[in-house]
Amino acid sequence: MAMATTRNVMKAVRVFEFGGPEVLKLQSDVLIPVPKENQVLIKVHACGVNPVETYIRSGNYARKPALPYTPGSDVAGVIESVGEHVTAFKKGDKVFSIDTISGGYADYAVAAANRVFPLSDKLDFRQGAAIGIPYFTAYRALFQKGHAKAGESVLVHGASGGVGIAACQIARACGLKVLGTAGTEEGMNIVLRNGAHQAFNHREDNYIDKIKEYTKMQGVDIIIEMLSNINLATDLHLLSCAGRVMVVGCRGPIEINPRDTMSKESSIIGVGLFLATEEERHECATALLDGIEAGWLKPIIGSEYPLEKVVKAHEDIIHSSGARGKMVLL
Repeated sequence: MAMATTRNVMKAVRVFEFGGPEVLKLQSDVLIPVPKENQVLIKVHACGVNPVETYIRSGNYARKPALPYTPGSDVAGVIESVGEHVTAFKKGDKVFSIDTISGGYADYAVAAANRVFPLSDKLDFRQGAAIGIPYFTAYRALFQKGHAKAGESVLVHGASGGVGIAACQIARACGLKVLGTAGTEEGMNIVLRNGAHQAFNHREDNYIDKIKEYTKMQGVDIIIEMLSNINLATDLHLLSCAGRVMVVGCRGPIEINPRDTMSKESSIIGVGLFLATEEERHECATALLDGIEAGWLKPIIGSEYPLEKVVKAHEDIIHSSGARGKMVLL
């Protein structure tokens, strides 16, 4: 009897109150969830860590999950079992998700079958865990909200992180002129290896002037902005006529002069992946699965942490000296 009981529990990170990284508690007696209709149970091999998960955990985010909850949406692993009416997957299939119902920082996770996609043998589980939010967000920012066209220029701010690398790879594959910023020499090299035509160090005082000089004072058509509370006012000066700043990340307020949008008829557009329609998600997935097959979609993995070190992962993703690829929990 004891044997049967142990098999029904798993390790999972639980959050019982909103707050700092220390509210992430690893428990080893959490019941393994059971998939309902149109759901699948995934044995998790890797789970991506996204900045948005730190905002949700702190309680400073538009959407607050009911407590207690397990964070994590981007898992990669193997289908353990499927609920009723699921025909697309079977036990043993390699998959990745862009969302989970029960939370991805765990040994097992339940997800809606329509948020799960087959994981190609061209990618390992760590790379599978780096696709979800980063690549879907980058695609949505560039095309569904930014209406990017081949031949236009894009500046990716913070291009060495998960979303940044995704944006560089997608933009380059789709014929855009790609500029990227990073905070370290290593970060700049990663950006150049992943689609950017030119990289700039955003820790240098005069990097804005260098970008203006590089674009021959014409500006850029699109800016993918991960830290709008720092960069937004400057971004408006870097845009071309009818340019767009896509706000992907923000950690607080900023003061801007709206006149700077009038002089170029530029736009500031917020990007929220959770608002995507079923149709839009399908469009993202189709484009990205094609990218995996074609070979240009190749997630770069940065720091890796065991589940036991989840508190450190949440500290590092906000306070690290510069991103170098996607952070994953194993």
